Amino acid sequence: MADAVHLGGAADEYLLTLAGERGLSEHTVRSYRADLRDLIAFAATRSVTTTTQLDLELLRDWLWAGSNAGLAKSTLARRSAAVRSFSQWLAKGGRTDSDVAARLRAPKSDKHLPRVLTRVQVDGLLTGLAARSDAGDAAAARDLAIVEMLYASALRVSEVVGLNDSDIDFGALTARVTGKGSKERVVPFGIPAARALEQYRLRRGALLRQPTPALFLGARGGRLGSRAVYELVASLLADIPGSGPAGPHTLRHTAATHLLDGGADLRSVQQMLGHASLGTTQLYTHVSSERLKESYRMAHPRA
Repeated sequence: MADAVHLGGAADEYLLTLAGERGLSEHTVRSYRADLRDLIAFAATRSVTTTTQLDLELLRDWLWAGSNAGLAKSTLARRSAAVRSFSQWLAKGGRTDSDVAARLRAPKSDKHLPRVLTRVQVDGLLTGLAARSDAGDAAAARDLAIVEMLYASALRVSEVVGLNDSDIDFGALTARVTGKGSKERVVPFGIPAARALEQYRLRRGALLRQPTPALFLGARGGRLGSRAVYELVASLLADIPGSGPAGPHTLRHTAATHLLDGGADLRSVQQMLGHASLGTTQLYTHVSSERLKESYRMAHPRA
């Protein structure tokens, strides 16, 4: 017979395990925390407050309530993954008699092609940043270097802000980054990005307040946060035509698509992006195909 434990306390202990033992990203742990808090609040409306009171019917009702509230299928899929992992942990620890979420299923995520900028749009964006950087401002030089790296190396925002000065190898034109699951990989970058990084490093001292290994610094002299990069990229993309998200991931999508457009093989792009599955990378082949079809429809006289 399992020992009844308060749901809130069990969730807190589980989240500590996620962060400490499984090496999940801060973003994933933060999302799981929000999901479990929502589950606990929903369970309380059904007078369910302990681990032994959880059952499959309640979990299905919780997902159904989220669906009726208009949550995206991708969000519901993440919630399902969070509670399945939590339920498995509870069962292994003897906090429930069985893994109550083992048969829980979530709707498949909608497959939307990501937003991709054209090469002309990227060139215009970088030209504008370079003009600001030429004025001599340290923050402007940093912003140019960040966007160059996001596009040149197809990095995630967490990977960019996590870069240390020692991770950059100017001789080899490579950067050592730490991706999802604390996995390290080495990615290349081009000469324009190298120039932007060198200019920023010359001015980095103006932002420095105390010794830190961080490459990109914020206004207070510490490591720049992901939110600041989101705000930067969103402001740059606001005036560029196109639908879809307007964050740093757009530059990652764009870089991957441009690599495939230029003839890079899928395996190389997978390695550069740090994707565990080739299937994830294959999304960009569909993007390239759609771009080709659109170009054909616009340019061919018999399209």
